[in-house]
Amino acid sequence: MKVLSIDIGGTNVKVLATGQEQRRKFASGEALTPEAMVEQVKQLTADWAYEAISIGYPGVVVRERVVAEPANLGRGWVGFDFARAFGRPVKLINDAAMQALGNDRGGSLLFLGLGTGLGSALVVEGRVQPLELAHLPYRKHRSYEQYLGKAGLERMGKKKWRRHVWKVVALFREALQPGEVVIGGGNAALLEDPPEGVRLGTNASAFEGGFRLWKGEGER
Repeated sequence: MKVLSIDIGGTNVKVLATGQEQRRKFASGEALTPEAMVEQVKQLTADWAYEAISIGYPGVVVRERVVAEPANLGRGWVGFDFARAFGRPVKLINDAAMQALGNDRGGSLLFLGLGTGLGSALVVEGRVQPLELAHLPYRKHRSYEQYLGKAGLERMGKKKWRRHVWKVVALFREALQPGEVVIGGGNAALLEDPPEGVRLGTNASAFEGGFRLWKGEGER
């Protein structure tokens, strides 16, 4: 089966289909609605063949339905019928969970996505569980996302931001006891020298996670 994998981020929407080598993308942002996303994906992939779609959504997804509007996009996502809009079967999952699934090598894994916000998910023996760690309080009345997300990076600069990333990773490892931690998202490229038990992922893992969804992996 040929699958189109869609990774929706606060800055860009990235797409890749089975058998294609180069991903494509377009800008997202605070005005992006689901209708506009669908239309732009259709235009961007008009020359690609695919039978099914996986969507990584930057927010809370329950039973493959969006249940909360995204923090960094437009409105109208809750209750939107993606399968009807695309005219193809769709599997919908939290974006961090889709990246976590794409990085899974067996055992247990904590995924942290550093981008516009902070995504998180846990994979245990091939089963993926989205987490919502981003908005928990961290320090100085700010959340983990306010330190590790884009706003924190811009406020503190790379050097101080990196220190907080490794501090938070250590806290989450102590609390959740994963076999390994994978750090992905667009800003993972700014990190250097990860500690033992931590590896840096790439955005390409989101596409692999989307393909795996249609292979029966990642059942929740």
